[in-house]
Amino acid sequence: MGLFDRKKSCKAGQVDMSRLPRHIAIIMDGNGRWAKKRGLPRTAGHKVGAEVFRKIATYCKNLGVEYLTVYAFSTENWKRPAEEVDTLMALFKNYMLEAIDTMERDHIRLQFFGDMSAVSPELQALVERTNEMSRHIEGFQANICLNYGGRDEILHAARECTAAGEELTEENFAKHLYSAGVPDPELIIRPSGEIRLSNFLLWQCAYSELYFCDTLWPDFDERTLDAAIIDYQKRDRRFGGVK
Repeated sequence: MGLFDRKKSCKAGQVDMSRLPRHIAIIMDGNGRWAKKRGLPRTAGHKVGAEVFRKIATYCKNLGVEYLTVYAFSTENWKRPAEEVDTLMALFKNYMLEAIDTMERDHIRLQFFGDMSAVSPELQALVERTNEMSRHIEGFQANICLNYGGRDEILHAARECTAAGEELTEENFAKHLYSAGVPDPELIIRPSGEIRLSNFLLWQCAYSELYFCDTLWPDFDERTLDAAIIDYQKRDRRFGGVK
């Protein structure tokens, strides 16, 4: 099986296929609590959560969503137990190796957002390889935030913009974000019952619609995503203006 299942079938329920968000972002939260409820180690929750990412990414691609960005590992997650961090890094490595074999065939772009200097040289090389391959592929793009923090991204962009001697405008600043070239997400989803962004896409979320639900990430499925999209489609997006 490739990084994403190639089956084209998807049931959209009440989703209006003519008004899909172009870019959906998700904070993949609740893996540890899901595992604890079942008497399992937290690492088991992350392994199930990784498969849910595969399933949801496939569904987004088949629906016609152009971009999916997921919060996989934050700059604060290094504080977690070493075993848990090692498991997450191993999962990233496996997905990148799988992606390298299937991206061109399946027309899947895979990009990593974040400060890669803190991850292993092996992961850095794989990230660079998948990012480079993605530059030559057209199609659905999945963005994985790895060692990512919204404040860190803003500081990074400000330093680069200043070092380049550019006038500090929104347009110039955005060119130095990790997400440069990717449209801001119209919809940000956080499962697990937490009602906060936790340092995720702080610049890009200025006019994103936010959706929170109690479902833990390993239980998140296509119907849960449908509900979020349907809720988004009911909203009146004015971007500070008046209709």
